[in-house]
Amino acid sequence: MFSIIWNTLYWWMRPLVKWVLRRTTRLCELQRICYGEYKGALRTCGVEFSLNHSRTPEIQKCIKYMDTKCQDCTLKPALIYYAVFAIVRIKGINTKVHKRFTDTLGECLTQVWGYRQLSAQIETIRREMYNSTNQSHEEKLLCLWDALMPETPLEARITKQWQVIGFQGDDPQTDFRGMGLLGLENLLFFAEQYPTAARHVLARSQHPTYGYSFAIVGINITHMAFHLLQNGDAKIHFYNASKRFPEVRAFHNFYCYLFFTFDELWRQEKPRDMMEFSRVRDKFEAQVKYKLKNPFAYFKCNFVLENI
Repeated sequence: MFSIIWNTLYWWMRPLVKWVLRRTTRLCELQRICYGEYKGALRTCGVEFSLNHSRTPEIQKCIKYMDTKCQDCTLKPALIYYAVFAIVRIKGINTKVHKRFTDTLGECLTQVWGYRQLSAQIETIRREMYNSTNQSHEEKLLCLWDALMPETPLEARITKQWQVIGFQGDDPQTDFRGMGLLGLENLLFFAEQYPTAARHVLARSQHPTYGYSFAIVGINITHMAFHLLQNGDAKIHFYNASKRFPEVRAFHNFYCYLFFTFDELWRQEKPRDMMEFSRVRDKFEAQVKYKLKNPFAYFKCNFVLENI
């Protein structure tokens, strides 16, 4: 009840507070955020909140246009400059007096709309289903085997060997149905960019007591990473991790951190069998979300390998 009353008062008083602060500081809300908040997620989240709750029709029109470009995956850096100067004009900010404001705002808008475009790009990859008649898809799958098992040749395209790296059957194609090509690309990135860490996790997954299906769990981690990105929980990490447009590679690195860290928790939990996967996964997701509430959260892929 108290929270409802507080929220009502906040939204009722917000315009008045903004007007008073504008009059007393001679700075608009965006300027106060850009000058007063720490660089990174704190500042960018503040700018994003201010823009999303702006009552100015021209600001809302600008946001809608930029969001459309993000959904189409056609947003370019030049459009960020357009948005910055549009906002400066609408707010009546003197750029000769506030010289660094445009650069600071530009960095924030690059992160805000870069994140939104990255979400759209990842969704596009996820929607593409694995197709065994697509040569590019098949090459990526074979590269995954070579990266994880460099000393063991694959006997055939359809073989029980796939179960060694954690697929359910003789043909991995069926395991990619849930997350599409994204599941494969995440696994391949981990195996190629961090081969020592990936093979270490694969070896630990084959433990006689605490083992698990490496590829299947990896695809489950893809599902987790995807939803953290789409629902905005991962914003803090991405806003702190990149000053420029985050590329798909940034999402892959986020995935690698999650997979490696999940393996550590799995071993710490000492599960009886795979039936406990849901429990451990839920606990892991809760831990990740808690860490992402820290405004300075930044998940780096500095892997420390422990004993198998």
